[in-house]
Amino acid sequence: MGIDSEIYAYQEAVLKRLTERFRKIDEIAEYNQLKVVRAMQECQVSEACLLGTTGYGYNDLGRDTLEAVYAKIFHTEDALVRPQITCGTHALALALMSNLRPGDELFSPVGKPYDTLEEVIGIRPSKGSLAEYGISYRQVDLKADGGFDYEAIKEAITPRTRLVTIQRSKGYQTRPTFSVEQIGELIAFVKKIKPDAVCMVDNCYGEFVETKEPSDVGADMVVGSLIKNPGGGLAPIGGYIAGTRQCVENAAFRLTSPGLGKEVGASLGILKDFYQGLFLAPTVTASALKGAIFAANLYENLGYSVIPKGDEDRHDIIQAVTFGTPEAVIAFCQGIQAGAPVDSHVTPEPWDMPGYDSPVIMAAGAFVSGSSIELSADAPIKPPYAVYFQGGLTWQHAKFGILKSLQSLADRGLLDKNRLKL
Repeated sequence: MGIDSEIYAYQEAVLKRLTERFRKIDEIAEYNQLKVVRAMQECQVSEACLLGTTGYGYNDLGRDTLEAVYAKIFHTEDALVRPQITCGTHALALALMSNLRPGDELFSPVGKPYDTLEEVIGIRPSKGSLAEYGISYRQVDLKADGGFDYEAIKEAITPRTRLVTIQRSKGYQTRPTFSVEQIGELIAFVKKIKPDAVCMVDNCYGEFVETKEPSDVGADMVVGSLIKNPGGGLAPIGGYIAGTRQCVENAAFRLTSPGLGKEVGASLGILKDFYQGLFLAPTVTASALKGAIFAANLYENLGYSVIPKGDEDRHDIIQAVTFGTPEAVIAFCQGIQAGAPVDSHVTPEPWDMPGYDSPVIMAAGAFVSGSSIELSADAPIKPPYAVYFQGGLTWQHAKFGILKSLQSLADRGLLDKNRLKL
């Protein structure tokens, strides 16, 4: 499969150290697997739920039952799970735009949001942004150590603060991902200052990584994409919003139409993939986690800066590796692409993607276009030249892709093979 013997011997030595870590991941996967099965059983998922509807989608049994399943898994009052939600950014924009009104203020206590949300908010001007509707934005940056600046947060919250957005994962930043426990502490602090503030968590890449979700520790809304963790690699599109009945209802009216809300929206024969993907999601997420931990240890031992570090606890499936040069970032991504089951013959290059402020390279030879629960890697071509690796429907494939990334660096003369020793 094109892996040099020196690289293969090196990874075997790294892998021997990870046996206990992988066992703990399997325990979490078992817990979450049974949580999903129990929710499906309690909601009485039946064969009829897999069929779907067309047209208006009135009385869609499968759609309504699936949303009840999500609400049960996330321990929320309600959920909106729809193929009409096109991606994670769309789900987040929908949650924000439906629960904010002109004159309100959106507040981020965790610094800058993910790049594609900058135009949604209006940090970078764009048609239809929150700023165009008179919704202001304020943020407090994290401390140098990645912790919350509680004093600054307390000062920043005002009577106009309506919605507090917390991005769980790091996005294109070299900062730690927040644990569910940390998110709970932050929400409790915010609610103590302003009890009526709506706390929304961008849960992308974090579902089923721990045994709890942000909605278990006080989040009013958790939002994510079905072509990431909860879709299990089978969902071909879609997003979800789980939370309080009022927040979800607001989102439903914004998604469809005032007066219609959740009552319409045909599932169009997609429900089997949604259900089966959710069923597989805990074990697929576990495979992606193993791949991320393997990559962290593989590259950290070679002297690269990695976030999280190889021995740190995990709270999402993303692994950041800082290379310091665009050439190494590109070589890494091209190696990941070469390990894909689809389009392995294609060579990814940086390009000006919509929603980003710099060229971005994306490697994703996936069965579902853009699916980042599948083996994938992407990076903005700008300092500090860090790449973000995630996914892998199976641990075995994730492992192979990571080895191909290392091989790609070696083939381009960007890796000294003398360093392949522990």
